[in-house]
Amino acid sequence: MRARMCCAGLRNLLQGLSFGAKYYSKHNPPQTVCLFSKIAPKKCHILGCSKSTCTHRTAPPGSILPCRFFSCKQEGTKVLSKKKQNTSMVTSELLHKNLLKSEQKNWNNISPRYKTMIKRIKEKLEELHNMYTLNSRSPRIRFGENVYFEENGCIFLAKVDDGEGNAKILFSIEDLGFSDAFIQRIRISPDQRYMAISLKSENSEEATCIIMKLGNLPVVEKVIPSVFSFEWAANDVLYYTVQKNLKCQNVFMTTFTYQKHTKLVYTEQDARFFVDLYCTKDRRFLTINSNSKTTSEVWLVDCRHPFESPALVQARTTGLMYHVEHRKDQLYILTTYGEPAEYKLMKAPVASSGKENWQLVYALEWKTKLVDFEMFSDDCIMFLKNAGHLYLNVISFVSHSVQSIKLPTWACEFELESHPEHTTSTCYFQLSSPVHPPKRFAYSFKENNLIEQAVQEVPIITNCHTTRLLAKSKDETLVPITVFHNKNSKELHRRPLLVHVYGAYGIDLNMSFKEEKLMLIEEGWILAYCHVRGGGEQGLSWHRDGCQYNKLKGLHDLRACITLLHQEGFSQPKHTALAAASAGGVLAGALCNTDPALLRAMVLQAPFVDVLNTMMKTHLPLTIEEQEEWGNPLEDEKCMKYIKSYCPYQNIKPQCYPSVFITAYENDERVPLTGILQYVQKLRKAALDHASRTSKKVIISFIVPGNWIPNIILDVQANGSHCDSSWEHSLNEVARHFAFLNRELEEVCHPQHHSKSCK
Repeated sequence: MRARMCCAGLRNLLQGLSFGAKYYSKHNPPQTVCLFSKIAPKKCHILGCSKSTCTHRTAPPGSILPCRFFSCKQEGTKVLSKKKQNTSMVTSELLHKNLLKSEQKNWNNISPRYKTMIKRIKEKLEELHNMYTLNSRSPRIRFGENVYFEENGCIFLAKVDDGEGNAKILFSIEDLGFSDAFIQRIRISPDQRYMAISLKSENSEEATCIIMKLGNLPVVEKVIPSVFSFEWAANDVLYYTVQKNLKCQNVFMTTFTYQKHTKLVYTEQDARFFVDLYCTKDRRFLTINSNSKTTSEVWLVDCRHPFESPALVQARTTGLMYHVEHRKDQLYILTTYGEPAEYKLMKAPVASSGKENWQLVYALEWKTKLVDFEMFSDDCIMFLKNAGHLYLNVISFVSHSVQSIKLPTWACEFELESHPEHTTSTCYFQLSSPVHPPKRFAYSFKENNLIEQAVQEVPIITNCHTTRLLAKSKDETLVPITVFHNKNSKELHRRPLLVHVYGAYGIDLNMSFKEEKLMLIEEGWILAYCHVRGGGEQGLSWHRDGCQYNKLKGLHDLRACITLLHQEGFSQPKHTALAAASAGGVLAGALCNTDPALLRAMVLQAPFVDVLNTMMKTHLPLTIEEQEEWGNPLEDEKCMKYIKSYCPYQNIKPQCYPSVFITAYENDERVPLTGILQYVQKLRKAALDHASRTSKKVIISFIVPGNWIPNIILDVQANGSHCDSSWEHSLNEVARHFAFLNRELEEVCHPQHHSKSCK
């Protein structure tokens, strides 16, 4: 269904706090929904920490919605007896096991046919991976004259003037007994006496925080399990949140002085809200951020007085989102307050932080997406996306001017590097695209210009052409498409096309560099990215136009995009495949039902394909908080009917479907495996029913005169999770996906080996 990014921060808020699946990534890239019933206000509590025992202090009045209890019971609904419930549960578990066993057997029988192709693809991807990561490096964290960085599970310390050749190893995660984990996050205390790191394995959603006391011989000071975010409020005071069942609702404070103690500081009582921590760039305040998918509330911890109770910035107001930075006794607030309901930069005095005192500093242009924001001592930088292009806006607080810089046209993604010192005179970041490896750039505040850093010793991509199109959707809305293809490819209408879609949570399609995308370009494929409504490519309104009762707009957008691609000569239906992951499975699966003739094949990773049944199960950890995205079918019959109109599982029918390959994870906490198992069974049966009606002779997986039986394959992984995969695990997944696509589109991918016509 749905996921939450595991690295907290501003970019998560701007991206809607959702998950975007990334292959080959150790770090999680991407979440955020309107109740249809009125709920009486309830209070959220701040727990004072100035005394040895915690005392409750009630938050100021506001539109604080209460916790929804996990119950499927409705008025007028018959409740099963405990005995019947237990019997039903046992039957359901048995059915799940039987379906899983059947699909595993099916994959074991089918997989040998892909073995040779998988081997070839893996060898090519490993070659590209070694080529483009040989000179890559992990982020550097500079504190004064010290530079900290991580390489291969080891934490290094180097001096700025000495160079990294003389760096010394502080410790390794293997020494800590976490050889199967990776470092997800690093936070260093202001005096550099302590370092907090979070370690996470690919099979778990939860991370472990380890606090190291640095020195000649670093030692473990404390181990905290199930931690999501953490920040240093002072030299020896750490705040952290605990994750349980994919939720973060409690904030704790722990100290490392001679009077060591840990206390609960804040608790969130609304199940739709998720809590994380952030430290302002000048380290003046630590912020406790409680966000739903549409509403925010921020509390400030004064880092000069970290034991005092947090202070509220602005009580939550439904539909109002905001994030707080600080500079010279002023709060700089990135917020949706005011019209239009897009992000704006505003400011207010620390002592009078309510929205009635917010003053506009800068407003974005219409249909502009704020991707990220970084604060410095005299300036701030906004990374923006408009009409498919990336921009850098530099706002000077000294000259009160704004400079806009258009970034290279090939760039589709950027990654901001860490800048712990807000007084720095340079901002570093990397630009990339699906087929362009990351390039490092720097913006100099002193020189007022953009500088491309020394070019890495990697091959330059010169044979790829980028095209940007606009498809007219059913309601006349223009939908952006980004297309990549090999300049040397001829007769593009005969080339294979891989279409990508997501369209949920206000999250942009992931367009960072991937080795497999470059491989496809080299082999003559066309890659298309459809930026449909529901995503965030054109600002918050783009997301609102594609969520809840607007979900069908995303489907109409996707249909229009693929139709335009074919009309413009980019491939044709029998050579077209569709790729989606997680919530992207909703639109992909819906299109598969409504317009199967547009596609030959589809590959899905952990897809959300059973919206209705999942949103009816409030015992699942994410259902309540995601009602703002999908609606609440339990309490609104109109919503139930609307979800049913597009839900992939609900709309399967006997017809000629494209072939489908699905990768799922046995222990996925975000997308229930049961829903995927049932979807695959129902889809396969519908395809066979259609074939049996149109032809007396049915040969599974072969083309017969007048009839074609699609391959419906489910690959269930025992290891791996929704958010993270190791390089080796991802390599196998990608190789299977593209071996499947090569076989399904064999006529166009390998015409010299093809002996049968593809219909």
